[in-house]
Amino acid sequence: MNEAVKHTPSQSKPQLSAVVIALCKGMIDRETDSKLWQGLLNLQLQVAEYVETLGLDLILDEAEGYAFLRAREYGEDDEKLPRLIARRQLSFHVSLLLALLREKMAESDASGGETRVIVSRDEILEMIRIFLPDGSNEVRLIDQVDGYINQVVKMGFARKMKGSDRMLELHRIIKSFVDAQWLAEFDQRLSEYRQLLQPQGDS
Repeated sequence: MNEAVKHTPSQSKPQLSAVVIALCKGMIDRETDSKLWQGLLNLQLQVAEYVETLGLDLILDEAEGYAFLRAREYGEDDEKLPRLIARRQLSFHVSLLLALLREKMAESDASGGETRVIVSRDEILEMIRIFLPDGSNEVRLIDQVDGYINQVVKMGFARKMKGSDRMLELHRIIKSFVDAQWLAEFDQRLSEYRQLLQPQGDS
């Protein structure tokens, strides 16, 4: 009786699996996991080919140091696969916060400052406060903004600084989600936000 032939996986297969699993869970960041990031760079072609079979595209920005998966956009005549990564339905206020943080990053880049962009919770409160009706309850506002910040952190757009939950480091992946065209229309969008946030009956 013939014995079953045992196949020894190549050394790259476990690393490929680890990289793909990490990408399916979220983003790979050069600063937070340099080993996984290097593995992704070494296996970039294999990873891209593998996730392509799942209807996903690998988005990798080597200069900024991040990578993530995005559901492929299909043409009308293309055979569509079931969506593996669900679309994120952002609330109005979280969308507003992302837009404001993206503008903050653009201002930092334009000034030639450091690559790292750090913003405090107090700054975020002030940025959002101008869009809310006068006399808004301060305690409720703080609770709401903390909730928005936690959502942004959970989605990987920022991280809380070690030793201080009041300081937030923005992640440059925001640039991929709030692109240049969106930013160019920022003033118009802010005007719409102000109108939407006005209490009914105000002129």
